[in-house]
Amino acid sequence: MRILFFAGSTRQGSYNKKLARLAQHIASANGIEGVFVDLTDYPMPLYNGDLEAEQGPPLKAAEFKALLTEYQGVFIASPEYNSSVTPLLKSTLDWVTRVRGKGETGLEVYRSRVFAISGASPGNYGAMRSLLHLRQILEVGIGATVIPQQLALPRAGDAFEEDGGLKDKALQAALKGVVEALAVAARKSASP
Repeated sequence: MRILFFAGSTRQGSYNKKLARLAQHIASANGIEGVFVDLTDYPMPLYNGDLEAEQGPPLKAAEFKALLTEYQGVFIASPEYNSSVTPLLKSTLDWVTRVRGKGETGLEVYRSRVFAISGASPGNYGAMRSLLHLRQILEVGIGATVIPQQLALPRAGDAFEEDGGLKDKALQAALKGVVEALAVAARKSASP
């Protein structure tokens, strides 16, 4: 059973990259195989139907879809831009749906794995509004299973220890709970 961790940001100092890396570290420390990937390594233009018609989906979209197929669980750390998800995250999710094999709708890769979402922001809401939108995109828009457990990390600029852990141990325990719930749900989903 393997879990993929990534953030909807390419910013070097991204709080959500820190959150995704911490979640991956928690997974590994608890015997769960987890891998962190950076969307910087999967550059894609913003989704554009005309571009798709002319050139097809970008190669990096196909590569990212192939990567997703290797994991039973996926953890996404979502920043919040103007009360919603980042254009980067939305476009990545959209492009992957456009990579279709024969007889595929493009949604199979999302519908056959389990997702957990969390987010961090410098504000008091901890990316909660982006998580509401991300859950809607994943569940309603593309039919994915998203576990109910999530973490909204407020005041992220002061939330992390030097070693990458969270200063607030109750929030650290909550993140561990999200990771463990994802592992359980992904294991059940992968069982025949």
